Amino acid sequence: MLKSILLAAAGTLFASTAFAHVTLEQQQAKIGSGYKAVFRVPHGCAGEATVKLRVQVPEGYIGVKPMPKAGWKIDIVKGKYDKTYKFYGHSISEGIKEIDWSGNLPDDYYDEFVMSGFLADSLPAGEMLYFPVVQECEKGVTRWIEKPAEGADPDSVEHPAPGVKLLPKN
Repeated sequence: MLKSILLAAAGTLFASTAFAHVTLEQQQAKIGSGYKAVFRVPHGCAGEATVKLRVQVPEGYIGVKPMPKAGWKIDIVKGKYDKTYKFYGHSISEGIKEIDWSGNLPDDYYDEFVMSGFLADSLPAGEMLYFPVVQECEKGVTRWIEKPAEGADPDSVEHPAPGVKLLPKN
């Protein structure tokens, strides 16, 4: 009986630790296709409400558009890409580089923040594409920006950046 209780408690601890991060709903996607990035925010910072979520758009995720959220303001930062990409038959060399949602998400609630874009077919299949996120709260900030070492477990870092594994086009 005690062993069952300890195993259940350990399972809950590990599940809640993984759930404590800002994560992407879909953690795999094919290059050369559209990808809807849904960022799951399960809590605030040390009990405080989230008031801003800043997401850095990684190179190679192009044609990005944020989804409006009732009660939240969206600010975008545009800039030049490192290279020119083909996007629906057109060449593009600039686009959205960061999306900031500002509003209020109490610590007791969970929410999702969404953007849509295209994973360029020049991205390397088999690798992870990371979206660094800064979660600002009424008091405090959590930077979900760490990338694990090559081949390391994503939970080997304290504040992992949400990432998507890039699958081959075919």
